[in-house]
Amino acid sequence: MVAFLYPALFFLGGLGGSFIIFFYAFLKKKQLHQTKLSIEALLRKAQEDVDRDRKFAQLELKSDIYKKRSDFELEMKRDKIELQRVQNKSQKKEDMLDNRETLLDDLRKELQQKERDLARKLDVVGVQEDKIKRLYDELVFKLEKLSGIKQDEAKRILFESLTKEVKLVNQKWIAKAEEESREQAKQKSVDILCSTMQRYLAEQVTLHSSSVIHLPNEEMKGRIIGKEGRNIKALEMATGMEFVIGDTPEIITISGFNPIRREIAKRSLTKLIQDGRINPTRIEETVLKCEEEIEHLIVEIGQQTVLEFGFRGVHQEIVRLLGKLHFRTSYTQNQLVHCKEVAYFARMIAGELGLDTEIAARGGLLHDIGKAVSAEVDGPHAIIGGDLAKEYGEDPIVVNAIASHHEEVAPISIYGFIVHLADAISASRPGARKETLSTYIKRLEQLEEIAAGFEGVKKAYALQAGREIRVIVDEDRLDDEKSFLMAHDLAKRIEEEMAFPGEIKVNVIREKRFIQTAR
Repeated sequence: MVAFLYPALFFLGGLGGSFIIFFYAFLKKKQLHQTKLSIEALLRKAQEDVDRDRKFAQLELKSDIYKKRSDFELEMKRDKIELQRVQNKSQKKEDMLDNRETLLDDLRKELQQKERDLARKLDVVGVQEDKIKRLYDELVFKLEKLSGIKQDEAKRILFESLTKEVKLVNQKWIAKAEEESREQAKQKSVDILCSTMQRYLAEQVTLHSSSVIHLPNEEMKGRIIGKEGRNIKALEMATGMEFVIGDTPEIITISGFNPIRREIAKRSLTKLIQDGRINPTRIEETVLKCEEEIEHLIVEIGQQTVLEFGFRGVHQEIVRLLGKLHFRTSYTQNQLVHCKEVAYFARMIAGELGLDTEIAARGGLLHDIGKAVSAEVDGPHAIIGGDLAKEYGEDPIVVNAIASHHEEVAPISIYGFIVHLADAISASRPGARKETLSTYIKRLEQLEEIAAGFEGVKKAYALQAGREIRVIVDEDRLDDEKSFLMAHDLAKRIEEEMAFPGEIKVNVIREKRFIQTAR
């Protein structure tokens, strides 16, 4: 039974394996058939795509060929039209050239005819010139024979006569033109000055600061003097001023030449009186505080003045000097107010003349800047002011206008004359200075009398409002050396016998003149 079972199982296993192999072969064959069909389908689709792309490419190629053919035909038409236009233009130019050539031929013929006519006329003129020359030579010969003068000599005499006549006429014409110009300039200057003076309005100037202190009571004098005069000595030492306590009740007078120190002394004493504590230590503290206040006030006033005129680039030291002028007076005329007036006048005059108003106003404002340091520096304030302006970078024209406004230096531009005129207007207007006319005339007369008292003096004139004495001496009685010595002696005598502000220039003139009269 077992022997029979194994062969049966082996047979069944072989039959099953054959079936499996057969089934696998069948599946593979079927799969291969399906793959073949798929490949054939893909080939057919690829062929259809290739055919479709070929047809589309052929259509695009035909379209592109048609477009290029159309563009080419259009370009050919344009070229033909342009060529036709160029041909027509060339033809016109040829026709024009032909016409011009014809015209040139006609002109050439006409010119040739004129040249022939001109040649005939020149021949006639040549013959006439020969006749005129012979007549001229005969006439000259007869004139020379009759006058006894050769032709060259007659030309020279005639030329000299004409030259003299032309010179005389020119001189008369120039003199007339100069006279008319002077009259017009005079009238114009009068109009400008009148317009300038009428356009400026200012109050009359009064004394800026008083040197008199009013006390609340008579007892305050004793407190100011202090024990054994300690307080008054401390005040004088700290301020550099003299405090005069006289018999006048409730009044103390401050005396000194420095106006700024005088103002410091006045303010210090006023504060001490208000505070009530008066002792040497308190005096020194108060004076130092007032000095700082005055210094700050000086700078502030200078800055306000510069801003008032809108000037730029003004050195800080110039600003400070302007502030110091606020405390200085000349014949009771406040010096800073005077400088402002001069600046306004100079600006208006320059505006009327069409000049630079800023340069004119700047020269006017700084023209008396030298007076701010005239107590420390020797020399005329105009020269000192010019040196200061030059040192602190002012324009050379402004420097010269400052230095020349009292004629110590010759002006190099019209601005020097403008500042000089503006200064004279400000100083001479009514109310500007409190010196009376009688006092002013008396001072000038005294100056002239001192000069006339010297031996050999012909005439003496006080000029520049008493700033200059001009003396004309007898040239036969005094030589140059004696004239020099007389100028020195005259200056010394003026210093000894007169009281005057600033400086006085002594100008001695000795000259020889020879005068004849033509009738």
